[in-house]
Amino acid sequence: MVSPLTDLRPGTSARRPRIPVGAPSRGMPDLLPADVRRAVTEIAAAPGAWCPALSPDGTSVAYVTDRSGIPRLEMATLEGADPVVLSGPAEEVVSVAWSPDGAWLAYLVSPGGSICAQLHVVRPDGTGARLVAGEDPRATVFAGGWTGPGSYVCSIAPGDGPDADVVLVDVMTGAHRTLARGGFLSVTSVSADGRFVLARRGPRAYRHIVLVDVASGEQRPLISPDAPGGIASEDGRFGPDGRSVFVRASLPGAPFTDRAGLVQVALSDDGVPGENRVVLARPDADLDGYALRTDGTALAVWNHGGITELRVHAVSDGSLVREIPLPEPVMPGWSLSADGATMVAELTGPRAPRGLFRIPLDGGTPAFLPCTPRRPDQRTLVTPVRHDYVAPDGLPLSGWLYTPPGMEGPNRTVVSFHGGPEGHERPDYNPLAQSLVAAGLTVFAPNVRGSGGFGRAFLLADDGPARETSFADVRTTVDELVTAGIAEPGRIGAHGWSYGGYLTLVALTRWPDLFAAGVTGAGMSDLRTFFAGTEPWMAAASVTEYGDPVADRELLTALSPITDLERLTSPVLFVHGDRDTNVPVAESVQAHQALLALGAPSDLLLLPGEGHTIVGRDHLVELSERVATWFDRWL
Repeated sequence: MVSPLTDLRPGTSARRPRIPVGAPSRGMPDLLPADVRRAVTEIAAAPGAWCPALSPDGTSVAYVTDRSGIPRLEMATLEGADPVVLSGPAEEVVSVAWSPDGAWLAYLVSPGGSICAQLHVVRPDGTGARLVAGEDPRATVFAGGWTGPGSYVCSIAPGDGPDADVVLVDVMTGAHRTLARGGFLSVTSVSADGRFVLARRGPRAYRHIVLVDVASGEQRPLISPDAPGGIASEDGRFGPDGRSVFVRASLPGAPFTDRAGLVQVALSDDGVPGENRVVLARPDADLDGYALRTDGTALAVWNHGGITELRVHAVSDGSLVREIPLPEPVMPGWSLSADGATMVAELTGPRAPRGLFRIPLDGGTPAFLPCTPRRPDQRTLVTPVRHDYVAPDGLPLSGWLYTPPGMEGPNRTVVSFHGGPEGHERPDYNPLAQSLVAAGLTVFAPNVRGSGGFGRAFLLADDGPARETSFADVRTTVDELVTAGIAEPGRIGAHGWSYGGYLTLVALTRWPDLFAAGVTGAGMSDLRTFFAGTEPWMAAASVTEYGDPVADRELLTALSPITDLERLTSPVLFVHGDRDTNVPVAESVQAHQALLALGAPSDLLLLPGEGHTIVGRDHLVELSERVATWFDRWL
């Protein structure tokens, strides 16, 4: 699963004992040569920096970095190389936002290895640190934004139900005021006068932006269902004049082809949505993000086949003003200066972990910020190439091919499936793929149907009963790799994390002769027990993706790999953080124990104190070494 919490990373604070799960095996002997182990350690341990937040005066930047071994909150001047740590030693930081007056930093902390998050604040000089939301360990805080010098708005799920309330937090007093109730996943914007809230609600792939009148609680859809963007919208913001709202939404029909674009919706003084128009749209790219500038232009972040394209457009007619070159191919995060003239961008590429750059938007050369951690030796890394192919039903598919230097002809190959399933494989820093390449293996990371980045129709192509078609894409992918002379039959492995781990286990049971070995990380083995054990808000959001746990129980049974484990013949390594509450650790434990009962070769690696995303430096190295050793041994 990909959590609706953007880049939410489970915590290591207040480490709790392992769940008693029996006796996982002690692992296999180390078979990797010493030089390969050194390369894998260098690749997996490479630190990064992400989630930048520019100070209002544009002189400093706050960000998250794992240079210490786990994610921390740091701050530095744009010109300085000596950052200051602002988070506590027991806090594992997720994201950060600077208050408009520069007096406070709000940051999310993921405690104790769970997917739940807390909201903390601290002053830039390190004083005034306090917890202001999420005291209840069952509650989850979803990031929002500052509405004034001392007010932060967010969404809070209480932990005992599927809903999340929109809450205004006074960071000085800690007082909470509920602005809207029921069904919200996250707040996206608050009007300048505080009268209206924009919030995203609904299940996965069917979320839409509603406008909430704070005084009355009335909820109004911004766009009618039959208008462009009316079926699915992900992000809404009030225009600078307060008379319109801008919404990032899927745009069906020609020429939009279900791609995400930008829609402007007129707004009356009473908050009644009116006419709307499409401002930005491309048939070949999704709009990942945008910002409105005071000069009548919009900064648009486009995802074009996995590559980020940064462009400035005129809001009046959508015309292109300029394109801004980037030094790396993928930009997951960014922060715009108050005057809109520059930005700090989080950039990554296949040879570069996430790092921070200063990007002039009206001309000039991007500059690497000196506060970014050191980068790994690029001589041990390779650049993947995009490989396109077609499914039997004519649907275009693609993926990224990592090939060891000098390799020609068929090779031992690992097919690596991303999570989500709405995730999108891109040419960013992939330490596990690079570690496998360092061990001499070819890696292919496909985007099977259901992946993001190719429009909403492609995204929905695996929902419910249609999931079988995405399973078939696995077989199509392997056939393509063999036919193209990339993979060697009988020496192909499957790997995935989260939903990718589930898809790996599905493939190993559906086609027992297709893969010689598998590694499934934090994946569901039984969709029925997943729905019963995951967080309530995650279960509610996942119904449209997989099916209703009551009404569609037979479908969930048929789609669950645990139903067919007796068909599995390949050795399987299960990996899981033992504090995972997104995909509960029991999903790996029960499948591993069932395989042992069947006499099948299986191993289990539990990473203590880790949640759904592995963030500890030592655990990342251990994970990469174990996976590389597993495939080197069995392929």
